[in-house]
Amino acid sequence: MAEHKGWWDAYSDLGINPLIALEVEASQISSYEQSVIPWMFQTEDYACAVIREILPDISDRVLKERVSARLKRQKLLTRENSPTFWSVVDESALHRRVGNDQVRRDQLQKMVAVAQQVRSITLQVVPLSRGAHPALDSPFTLLEFELPRPTVVYQETLAGALYLDRPSEVDKYRDAWKRLYSGALDPGSSVRLIADVGTGDFTASGATAYYGS
Repeated sequence: MAEHKGWWDAYSDLGINPLIALEVEASQISSYEQSVIPWMFQTEDYACAVIREILPDISDRVLKERVSARLKRQKLLTRENSPTFWSVVDESALHRRVGNDQVRRDQLQKMVAVAQQVRSITLQVVPLSRGAHPALDSPFTLLEFELPRPTVVYQETLAGALYLDRPSEVDKYRDAWKRLYSGALDPGSSVRLIADVGTGDFTASGATAYYGS
């Protein structure tokens, strides 16, 4: 486990210091998110709404600290020699009501902008039309490093964070990852879908049409 010291040491109460330290040293970060917009795309207002709704009793001070830490974490995207990011997001996260309509629109617009402007990011969306898939109920992150350092799988659970590095465990997630991105929309179609959801009618029910390549 990485022991690099950095800004995240001031946020030890968040419980993700080991994860951030690994992210800083990784060469590639591949993540699947099911329910919310991934951290690397989140706006301040969206992050605030997500944290507030997950932890309704959180104090304003602690909320501010958590949002601040999340935004600082995003600086990794544009750091010199930053890792490459490959983000696969379930379409359901695009439609989930988090905050008010303006918060949602701003969030989806930022997601499009980051995907288009940050060269280290590849973004794909798994359409609802895909149906069930290997990681349907299991968001996870693959953190890869320069050899000989082994790949680490990070998974957040109700019981706490899991860090897996046994080859047999990692191989299962690699297989799930391959099937996830193979069944997702290509990056161009993904961005068009996100943009259309962001300019659509949030009061309408149902999913957006499938955007094939």
